[in-house]
Amino acid sequence: MALSGCTDGNLALFLAFKQVKWRDSFMNHFRLGSSFLQFSCLVFCFFGLCSSTSIGADVQSLLSAELPSLVALYKTLHMNPELSLQEEQTAARMAAELREAGFEVSEKIGGYGVVGVLKNGAGPVLLVRTDLDALPVREQTGASYASAKTAKDDLGREVPVMHACGHDIHMSCFVGAARVLSKLQSQWSGTLVFIAQPAEERILGARMMLRAGLFSRFPKPDKALALHCSFDIPHGSVGLMEGFAMANVDTLEILVRGVGSHGSQPQLGKDPVLLAAQLVVALQSIVSREVKPGDPAVVTVGSIHGGTKANIIPDEVRLQVTVRSYKAETRELLIAAIRRIAENLALAAGMPAEKMPEVILTQESAAALYNTPEFTREVRRSLEGALTPERVVSVEPTMGAEDFAEFGTTKEKIPLCMFRLGTQPAEALSEAKAKKVTLPSLHSPFFKPEPEPTIKTGVQAMSSVLLDLLKKP
Repeated sequence: MALSGCTDGNLALFLAFKQVKWRDSFMNHFRLGSSFLQFSCLVFCFFGLCSSTSIGADVQSLLSAELPSLVALYKTLHMNPELSLQEEQTAARMAAELREAGFEVSEKIGGYGVVGVLKNGAGPVLLVRTDLDALPVREQTGASYASAKTAKDDLGREVPVMHACGHDIHMSCFVGAARVLSKLQSQWSGTLVFIAQPAEERILGARMMLRAGLFSRFPKPDKALALHCSFDIPHGSVGLMEGFAMANVDTLEILVRGVGSHGSQPQLGKDPVLLAAQLVVALQSIVSREVKPGDPAVVTVGSIHGGTKANIIPDEVRLQVTVRSYKAETRELLIAAIRRIAENLALAAGMPAEKMPEVILTQESAAALYNTPEFTREVRRSLEGALTPERVVSVEPTMGAEDFAEFGTTKEKIPLCMFRLGTQPAEALSEAKAKKVTLPSLHSPFFKPEPEPTIKTGVQAMSSVLLDLLKKP
C-alpha cells in the first residue's frame, strides 16, 4: 500500500503495526469475533489520520516557503495605507496577488472592491473576506516600517493615515490563504470566492459590494469566513465565540436648532447650546432607564460643535452620536428614544415648530455580527485540529462594529463566522495583566502586531478551515 501521504511519524507507526506483537494482537481480536467491518473501520481511521496529518504538513510546508514574502507584503501595505473609499492602490495590489494565485479576478465591484473566484470542481462555495482601508491616525509605534503617509479626507483636510486596525495583517493572511489553497487544489473540491472589501471603517463597503451584485454576478456562497486582529490575544492563538460577536451600530447626526442673539441678551433668542447640553445628558438615561437590564446597549455622543465666539448665541449646534446594541428590537428602541427626547426637550425649551431638532440616521450603520453557531462549531473543530485546542480560546463579544455582518443579512441568510487573531507576545500580555494595564488597542496610534508569528497563524488557521470545509469526499 502506498504511504506517500504520511509523515515520518505516521510511517513509523505503520511499521510498528507490522511487528509481531501488534499484528498478533489485532489479528487475534479479529479472529475472536470482531467483524470485518470493525477491523476495516480501524484501518480506515488510521489512514484517515495519516491523510489529515499530511494536509497539515502540506500547509506548514507551503507556509514556510511563503512567509517571508507575506511579511514583506505586510510591511509594504503598512507603509502605504489608504483611507476608506480611497483604496485604489491597495485594491490593485490585492487583485494582482489573486491573479498570480490563479483566481479569476474582477475589480471595482462597489467602489474599489475586488472579487477573486477559483473554481475547482463540484462542492461548496466559500467566501473569504478581507478589508482594505486604513484610519486617519498618526502612527506612533516607532516601527522601522511605520506609516508616514497623509491624505485628504472627505472635507479636504490633510490627515495622517495608519493601518491601526490590522487590515494590513488581514490582507497578508488573505493572500497567504489564497496561495496555499491554489497550490493544494488536489486536496479539495468546490469554489472559493475571495473578496477584498473597501470602506469597512466607515461600515459602508459590504453594502456597496452587495448592491453592485456580489451575490448575483459571482458564485453565491454557502458560507462566509473572515478573521480580525485582536490586541488582547497572544500571537499563535485565535479567539472564537458563537452567536453575537459584534454589535449593531448606527451613527446619528442631530442638528439642534435655535434662535441666535447677543450673549448679553439671551432672552431675545433660543439658545441651542444649552439645549444641546441638556440633550447630551438626557440621552444617557436611555440605556439606564429604558433598556432591559442585561441587554447590552451603548449611546455615546462623540462630537459636539456649535458657535464661533463667546458672546454670540448661535443658530445651531451639531451632535454626532454612535448607538450600539445586539438585538434588533433594542436597536429600534434606542433610535426612537433619541428622536423622542430631542423633540420633547426642544418643546420644553419653547422652540417654535420650524426649529425642531433634526435627527438624521446616516449610512454609516451595520447589523450585529452573528457567528452562526453550527458553522462556528465546525470552524472551531478545524482550528483545534490545526493549532491544538489550547490555542483556540473562547472570547467575549464586543460592542465594536464590523460590516462583515452584512453578508449574512441578505435574503440568502448565509452562515457567517469571524474568528479573532492574536497579535501580541504572550509575555507582554502577562506583564500588562500583572500591572493591571492594557496594551494599545485597535485604532490606537501605538497598536503594533508582531508580523511574522501573527501572519503565520492567520494563514495556517484560515487555510486549514477552508481545506476541511472543502475536503473531497
